[in-house]
Amino acid sequence: MRFTPFYSFQPLERTNNNLPYYQLFMDWLINLFTSQDSVAHIALLYSVVIAMGVYLGKIKIGGISLGVTFVLFAGILAGNFGFTAPNNILSFIQDFGLILFVFCIGLQVGPGFFESFKKGGVTLNLLSTLMILLNIGVMFACYFIFFDTKNPVNLPMMVGTLYGAVTNTPGLGAANEALTSVWHHGAIPQIANGYACAYPLGVLGIIGATIAIRYICRINLDDEEQELNAAEAEDPHAKPHVMYLKVSNSYIAGRTLQEISNFLNRDIVCTRIMHDGHLLVPKRDTVLTLGDEIMVVSADADAEAVKAFIGPEIQVEWNEDKEPQPMISRRILVTKPSMNGKVLGKMHFSSVYGVNITRITRQGIELFASRNHTFQVGDRVMVVGPEENVNRVAEMMGNSTRRLNAPNIATIFIGIMIGILFGSFPIAVPGMPVPLKLGLAGGPLIIAILIGRYGYKFHLVTYTTTSANMMLREVGLVLFLASVGIKAGSSFWATVVAGDGPMYIFTGFLITIIPILIVGTIARLKYHFNYFTIMGMLAGTCTDPPALAYANEVCSKEAPALGYSTVYPLSMFLRIFTAQLIVLFCCGA
Repeated sequence: MRFTPFYSFQPLERTNNNLPYYQLFMDWLINLFTSQDSVAHIALLYSVVIAMGVYLGKIKIGGISLGVTFVLFAGILAGNFGFTAPNNILSFIQDFGLILFVFCIGLQVGPGFFESFKKGGVTLNLLSTLMILLNIGVMFACYFIFFDTKNPVNLPMMVGTLYGAVTNTPGLGAANEALTSVWHHGAIPQIANGYACAYPLGVLGIIGATIAIRYICRINLDDEEQELNAAEAEDPHAKPHVMYLKVSNSYIAGRTLQEISNFLNRDIVCTRIMHDGHLLVPKRDTVLTLGDEIMVVSADADAEAVKAFIGPEIQVEWNEDKEPQPMISRRILVTKPSMNGKVLGKMHFSSVYGVNITRITRQGIELFASRNHTFQVGDRVMVVGPEENVNRVAEMMGNSTRRLNAPNIATIFIGIMIGILFGSFPIAVPGMPVPLKLGLAGGPLIIAILIGRYGYKFHLVTYTTTSANMMLREVGLVLFLASVGIKAGSSFWATVVAGDGPMYIFTGFLITIIPILIVGTIARLKYHFNYFTIMGMLAGTCTDPPALAYANEVCSKEAPALGYSTVYPLSMFLRIFTAQLIVLFCCGA
């Protein structure tokens, strides 16, 4: 039986259709780059734009880079030269990327969103809200002063400029998505061009205006550092109270240490038990009996209540048997849902558990372990103390890596499904040309925040590892930016270079610096916030990581990160929500 191969060799010089081989190769290559209906062409287009944008975004000028946002500029360049794809494909990938990006942001900020309104963060969040309103106010002022208000295109372009000026990409996505539902003046304006004009000076302007506040308010950086050191020294944890008690309350006989602690509603740690002449190291499920002698550590303020409930204080000799333990440091992962929302300062880790919390990492951001810090599932906590005590804290927090490592894809897509339904629900508002909808950005964002905070009550595992959240978020972001850039590229030259580009750059710069100078000065002169906290608050309000990185470089403490993380959740929500409100109320007439 003769074997017939499925291929045949042809001379390199000539092919069956009598064309040179290199000519066929060039025709194939040109077709790959120009045939817009080809799946290979579309995949190649996005791969080229995203890869080029990411690599160019890493280039630093003056220590500052544009980061992944450079994908937008790479997309504009590709679109300007006709390297594009069918509009319906670009729109689908753009919207899907936006949904994925915004939903992952909502999951990230959800657990801390409502806690940011508590006493310690109210003033900072009010200042942040004021700055967002001032950004919008300056945008409208520039629109009425510098642009022709009779041209319906100018206001949407100014909205794009606004979000470039404050370096907020989700806001651009929300505005762009809302614009498609209300625009009826012809071709939809490519507001990404305004965003692209304002973004570079937005990054520089945020840092520059923050530095200007330092000179306006005559701030000395060394004095600010000393103030932070003094505040730490004056804010110690509650004093520990060590006591030896004899169990004499018949009510607690036969109950575990965990049950006793829950009934007292106070943090106590029992480190030793003398039971029937044997010295034991107790656990949370250890049962107490009448006559046991126990060594208890509690906060000084709780000592009398603990003694009244358990039994009288006694003198013992067996405490001499306890040998000092070596100190260790360990990263502990918060995995128990019961830890969600608990405040560090109220848990008496130093006084009761005999350990110190020195560092907290959340979603890749290092946070200072302040007494006002609110724990979330997924926090990584650096604990320092005796090994036995560190183990107790690990047991209390969960520290189950296996529980969090499994991907929770179902929760993400259940949330996206609900978010799309919620965002598509029409709400009739008097005076509006169309019913108000939260859209593909607002709906998933709100649902993600709610799921991130309360999902565990409905047995939804909402936590994703930092790397998984960042990967999904970045994939969504680059798909969105690439799509917006490619679509905007065809009109970039007419809009920016030959049009009002210089004016967008100038007005964007005003939108950036004026609110920062006003709010930063108020925060310092009226509310007397530390300058480094102000730097973090301003960076968080603009959701601008380069500004936070600069603040961390000039401050040895964690005050900038604290200010950033306090206002970031509300700021991100308001940036996205106000983007849609502006477009729906002002651009649909």
